[in-house]
Amino acid sequence: MNKYMKSIMTWVVVLVAIILMYKLSIGSGGIEKDLAFSEFLDKVEKKEVASVLITGNTISGKMTDESKFKTTAPEYERLIDILRRNKVKISAEEDTGSSWLTILVSLAPFIFIVLIWVLIMRQMQGGSNKAMSFGKSRARMFTSLHNKVTFDDVAGMDEAEDEVQEIIEFLKEPQKFKKLGGRIPKGVLLMGPPGTGKTLLGRAIAGEANVPFFYISGSDFVEMFVGVGASRVRDLFIQGKKNAPCIIFIDEIDAVGRHRGAGLGGGHDEREQTLNQLLVELDGFESNEGVIILAATNRPDVLDPALMRPGRFDRRVVVHNPDIGGREGILKIHTRKIPLNEDVDLSLIARGTPGFSGADLENLVNEAALIAARENKKKVGMDDFENAKDKVLMGTARKSMIISEKEKKITAYHEAGHALCSSLLEYTDPVYKATIIPRGMALGVTQTLPVDDKHNYDRKYLEDQIVFMLGGRVAEELVLKCTTTGAGNDLERVTELARKMVTDWGMSPKIGPLTFGKKDESVFLGKEFGTSKEISEKTAVLIDEEIMRIVKEAHKRATKIVSENKEALVRIAEGLLKYEALDAGDIKTLIAGKKLDKKIEEHSGTLKEKRAQKKNTRRKDVNIQDNSAEGAASA
Repeated sequence: MNKYMKSIMTWVVVLVAIILMYKLSIGSGGIEKDLAFSEFLDKVEKKEVASVLITGNTISGKMTDESKFKTTAPEYERLIDILRRNKVKISAEEDTGSSWLTILVSLAPFIFIVLIWVLIMRQMQGGSNKAMSFGKSRARMFTSLHNKVTFDDVAGMDEAEDEVQEIIEFLKEPQKFKKLGGRIPKGVLLMGPPGTGKTLLGRAIAGEANVPFFYISGSDFVEMFVGVGASRVRDLFIQGKKNAPCIIFIDEIDAVGRHRGAGLGGGHDEREQTLNQLLVELDGFESNEGVIILAATNRPDVLDPALMRPGRFDRRVVVHNPDIGGREGILKIHTRKIPLNEDVDLSLIARGTPGFSGADLENLVNEAALIAARENKKKVGMDDFENAKDKVLMGTARKSMIISEKEKKITAYHEAGHALCSSLLEYTDPVYKATIIPRGMALGVTQTLPVDDKHNYDRKYLEDQIVFMLGGRVAEELVLKCTTTGAGNDLERVTELARKMVTDWGMSPKIGPLTFGKKDESVFLGKEFGTSKEISEKTAVLIDEEIMRIVKEAHKRATKIVSENKEALVRIAEGLLKYEALDAGDIKTLIAGKKLDKKIEEHSGTLKEKRAQKKNTRRKDVNIQDNSAEGAASA
């Protein structure tokens, strides 16, 4: 509102100035006196009129005493004769029409001068916001007036909360630490996988500390103009010192804090100059009392070592994916405003979602609410959460996709091979669900889900995982006597896992506990070009041989499992062809040779049929409304 009021006031002042200048310009030669036409004729007869200017029906002129006058004349034929007889100097000009146009034309120079003056003054006053705004920080300051996020809105990161709690206590009671000679960390780096809640934790710190909070992204520093990034860093810390005590939160700091000296050609790098200024501001000659820096990244491995040393980012807080208790807490937070059925058990959902991040759980709750709303439910039930979990884990079901019976049979035996191997192997994760309904990019999916959170994997588990992934291809080979492209993604994952076992994790008895291929990622070159291969040709051949050995041994094991349990494989495949989807209990029943008593899920036709049903429903509603309107009119 203030911005618009200032603009209005500016133009009012301009208009008043124009009017005053116009009045001064016409008033410099005297004020015109309005005369009646009869009075004008009397003065002419008395020889008091020296000259006249006739413009249409308007007569203006001067008296003998140099005073000015103006009058309006009717159609009077003798006027010229009277003026000539009394020796009045007569001038005439053509009537140009509107007097307003004449005034505007006469005022044009003044209007032009005033507008130039206003533009110059506004440019001088607002130069810091326009011409010189490149070097200003783009940080946004949040205060207690904004929508606050507190630790009540954060769950699943108890250790991280404890680490940053000291910062809040220091900002509230600095003497508590200073009297013992303690110094609060100058910088805190939050690092962890994407979606774990690093930015949310930063917002919670701002809400709890109740001090000014500056938020800026790492990419906001870097600009196409040289020196702009360093200037923005300086301006950011100047603002921070003015508002101390305060918190400055730099999100995705890896955009500006990457390792220096990696540029090509040895030229000047704007990002390095920005980083140098950031290093100086964090711990340079001047002190930043009361200014605490928080930063978040999911790529701590690419940050410059000078940025990570004590005195700059003293404390590093790792934000992991939540455990089962943390997942339940996150689910409780995200379901606060969602009406839930009595059958919803959040602890059961948390137990069935190991490895999910906070963002994944938020998406799961949102998908469940959308599914319930799509089916016109008043509350979200447990089945909605199960469907949402299927969608998140396996992708959206493409029920309208037309698949031939032959392809459906191949897909069924392929997924049955996966499900059979996963169920009979000792160290693999148990099957969660197998389906031949196309989901995402795949024609069928067999999803496994670990029982507990896993943070470490042994060699037996990895070898069994390779056997599980090869189960689909082996089932095609043994039962259908064919190989298809459906196993392409499985083979890619198998090769990658076997290569990591040999080159990264030292799980090859023949090569030993060695790693190969030092990862030295460059800022500009990326992963592929930044990986140096410090191995000989002989070692490379040996690595390839070991990878092939691991995969071939796994293929033999998968072949043995499928061939020895071919009847169970057929039962699972027939179950998939009949029911389209089987859960873990169904698969165990079929492997045990028992009859599966399960209700066939009706998908209520294809997508086209659903749309047709909706159209028919709308038409019926319209007909009912028309009939009721006709009845009311007849009544």
